[in-house]
Amino acid sequence: MDWGQKNRISKVIRPKTGKSVMLAVDHGYFLGPTTGLEDFGKAVKPLIPYADTLFLTRGMLRTCVDPNTDVPIMLRASGGTSIIGPELLHEGITISIEDVIRCNAVGIGYSITVGMPWERDTILDFSKWVDDCNRYGLVAMAVTAVGKDMVRDAKYLGLACRMAAEHGAHVVKTYYCDQDFEKVVNSCPVPIVMAGGKKIPELDALTMAYNAVKAGAIGVDMGRNIFQSDDPVAMIQAIREVVHNEAKPEKAYELFKKLRKPGHSPKKTVVDQEEQDEAKV
Repeated sequence: MDWGQKNRISKVIRPKTGKSVMLAVDHGYFLGPTTGLEDFGKAVKPLIPYADTLFLTRGMLRTCVDPNTDVPIMLRASGGTSIIGPELLHEGITISIEDVIRCNAVGIGYSITVGMPWERDTILDFSKWVDDCNRYGLVAMAVTAVGKDMVRDAKYLGLACRMAAEHGAHVVKTYYCDQDFEKVVNSCPVPIVMAGGKKIPELDALTMAYNAVKAGAIGVDMGRNIFQSDDPVAMIQAIREVVHNEAKPEKAYELFKKLRKPGHSPKKTVVDQEEQDEAKV
């Protein structure tokens, strides 16, 4: 691994703690507007100071994020399907390596769909991204997308994460499972960040993050459990306490309640939000 690639990884994974709080706000690439991100710029701006990395699409980066920001950027590099289409997870390449470099991103995230009929397509495309990222010193993150009808257990997640690493991923984003998550981590030789998933109560989300890090994950790439929280700014700070300072969930939740301000909860203006949540993977 070249110096530049090591340096970019150090911007994603903080050297002081060896951990990362990535803020995932790429949901619109297949969901369109979603609760908490209707006004993207307004929602994300106050969260940026507390994010180690921002994971989003190039369109929202260019139109909604101040270029003077110093937060490292990871770009969503897969897509092409939507919530109303017949094959939600059958994604393809949606950006070129040249545009990733033009955006000054440190790397990309690409979804692989192990176990789906089109798994071969997504894995081969991700492998191409690994070649491009290695050529230019960028970070390639594999996102282990899981269909809503598939079992998210250690056996499946371990398979998907190991395959991602075998194909050259530098970081893997995957879901947490209650049983044997440490086996998922131990069988994957590259860092794992936990996906936040659907919105759950704040204490539950903090507990999930704590358990994932305790099992060996280097952090989280969390979205809805932050930007759909009763207070997103308070929640991301509480998550940081868990990830970087090893705070117990109860202590982090007390911090959340202390920082929480009334009226900061996002208004549920998206009419099909429940449908989105059911389709989200």
